[in-house]
Amino acid sequence: MNVIIFLLVVSLTVALCFLGAYIWSVKTGQFDDDYSPAHRILFDDTIDQVKTENKK
Repeated sequence: MNVIIFLLVVSLTVALCFLGAYIWSVKTGQFDDDYSPAHRILFDDTIDQVKTENKK
């Protein structure tokens, strides 16, 4: 019986830590822009460099 109470306390502590980390990340703006990083990889930056070298 003592083990069950210990496991409940430990699991609630871990759950509260994860909840606190989630709330902290939302308040600090970690989830503000979740659209553009997924599409930023599709754009090729080397094309702009090649165009500027050809103009010289």
